[in-house]
Order: sequence, then structure tokens, then C-alpha cells
Amino acid sequence: MAFAIIKTGGRQHRVAEGDIIDVDFLDSEIGKESLFADVLFHGDGENLTHGTPLIEGATVTGEVMEQRKDKKVIAFKYRRRKGYHRTVGHRRKLTRIKITGISLSTKSEAKTK
Repeated sequence: MAFAIIKTGGRQHRVAEGDIIDVDFLDSEIGKESLFADVLFHGDGENLTHGTPLIEGATVTGEVMEQRKDKKVIAFKYRRRKGYHRTVGHRRKLTRIKITGISLSTKSEAKTK
């Protein structure tokens, strides 16, 4: 089964066709196609292809399923015996993506192992 490692939002995700992943917020409408061109690695069971640092012409497509927020993260600051305490928190905005296809160009100059 083919898989790829993509980079989006400063993070790397290992994806295969049919996977559902949460990535940092993408300004896209629900149901629209999203294209990820930063493909770092591709494997199909026999061949492994890696880029330097990206694979030329390789793309991963996905469908935007929903825009949501992550669970609440609370940061509690406290200094003992001083009467100081402070609570702050945030919820990260996420986009849920269903991977619909992985395309590897034939004219790639990436190294194959």
C-alpha cells in the first residue's frame, strides 16, 4: 500500500489513501479539494523515494471534511506562598482532511533506493 510523508503547517504527517488526518487550519471550504505539494517521502511497498528535501512534481490530494477546534489546553502558572496564580488556555484551530490520492510524477529526479 502506497504512503507518503507530507509537510503542512510546520508538521510532518504520514498519509495513505483513505486516511483521515487533522492538520493546522487551512482556509478552505468544506467539500473542496486541497492539494499538498510538499511531499518529502513516498513508498509503495517495493520502491522508496525521498526528495532533497522535496520530491519534484509529487502531490497529495485530500478533501476538506470539516473545520474544528482541538481540545482545550490549559496553562496554569503558580508561585508558592506568594498568592500568585494565573490560568490561561487556548484551543487550536484544525482542518480535518480525507486523503483521496497520492501522485508521484514520472520525471522525478529524486533518489530511489
